Amino acid sequence: MEIEAYEGESIAAALYAIGIDVFSYSSKLGRPRGAFCMIGKCSSCFMVVDGVPNTRTCIEPVRDGVRVERQKGLAPVPSEKTVDGSVEPEEVLETDVLIVGGGPAGLSAALELARYGLNVVIVNEHFKLGGQLVKQTHKFFGSKELFGGLRGFQIAEMLSEQLSKYDNVKVLLQSAAYGVFRGGWVGVASRNKLYRIKPRAVIVAAGATEQYLAFPGNDLPGVMGAGGAQTLMNEYGIKPGDRALVVGSGNVGLIVSYQLLQAGVKVEAILEIMPQIGGWFVHAAKVRRYGVPILTSHTIKAAWGRERVEGATIVRVDEKFQPVPGSERDIECDLVLLAIGLAPDTRLFAQAGAVMRWIPELGGPVPIRTRRLETSIPGMYVAGDASGIEEATTAMIEGRIAALAIASKFLDGERAKRVEEEMEKLLDFLWNEYRASPLLARARAGKEKATVSEEEMERLRKEHPPLVSFR
Repeated sequence: MEIEAYEGESIAAALYAIGIDVFSYSSKLGRPRGAFCMIGKCSSCFMVVDGVPNTRTCIEPVRDGVRVERQKGLAPVPSEKTVDGSVEPEEVLETDVLIVGGGPAGLSAALELARYGLNVVIVNEHFKLGGQLVKQTHKFFGSKELFGGLRGFQIAEMLSEQLSKYDNVKVLLQSAAYGVFRGGWVGVASRNKLYRIKPRAVIVAAGATEQYLAFPGNDLPGVMGAGGAQTLMNEYGIKPGDRALVVGSGNVGLIVSYQLLQAGVKVEAILEIMPQIGGWFVHAAKVRRYGVPILTSHTIKAAWGRERVEGATIVRVDEKFQPVPGSERDIECDLVLLAIGLAPDTRLFAQAGAVMRWIPELGGPVPIRTRRLETSIPGMYVAGDASGIEEATTAMIEGRIAALAIASKFLDGERAKRVEEEMEKLLDFLWNEYRASPLLARARAGKEKATVSEEEMERLRKEHPPLVSFR
């Protein structure tokens, strides 16, 4: 069948908009699969696009004449006869700094480095820059310098526009950094080309992934990450369902519930396994005024349906978080949103052999780093949610700090001194002012656990010799 789509829309969004929410079928049991994260971090939206299997359609843009097929099981390896287009020769790039991720941290870092005349390559898996800013419609708090009063998508547009003015920045869209190799090389794959990049330093600002939850039926189309629903609503203007059940009452769960109501979706209930709400009172009050029940000490037991979600069973839990027999209740819905947190995307650090530590306050395993955000891999820095889950403002600040830390090493004389002073001001503001807020106490505690002194970092490097180095 032939369908119409809008320019700048992803294939997955275009299909979802006309009611096609089954994208593929699992390889073993042939169960239907639909959208989950909508940011290219999972495999739920895999389809065969122009003969190429395992294409993440949530970050694949629509275009005239593109051929899209549902993928059933393990797709065969495509041949030259089935794949349109040609593969370009591998390209070798040398640059001052490679930035992995084009979200708030990556863009802020790139702008800082470009401002000081350093050459930058940005690798971004999506076909547009901005990361999760592009789906944030709420206004940011804070001063004008911290984009106070602007909405997330406006900040993304502003940062992207500023970056486009620099000719010392190369942006590789629809590209993935797939490996870090000895000798300080990074492999990058784009749609039709491979790159070998030799940077003098690397900033990994790869963001985070949606946390999953184990329960029967959790793989049905209609079970979606809260961020996936926000992508459909806020980025593409698509209603993700008619009746929703939201699991998780943190700020994300409460905010997405309010956005669902604004989009005309009936929110049947918000579930929270803890005995108290996890988010801010102001967000909870807004959804309660619409008559949405917030059920604390409750969780989801199962989702059910044939090809997609048709309903869910919820259950009350006791003080040990165990289901209370006889408290089960069925709720009819076509959308189950999981708003249970994020996990840092730290795969490149683990592959490079960085010293990692599991820190619950930050969402999972993260690389140990100095105050200047350098990890145990010399010349490899971390910023944003990849350093531990926090929020967009701190991501932008961390991106700038990592960039200034690198610039202070690459520049000399008065310029290096000026960079050093600017970085110290940012560090002081981040740790002693911004993170001093009680609302950021958990994230601050986690970041403190992940941060060590320069001396301690040298000791860690001796105990765990890095596999690679970018110095």
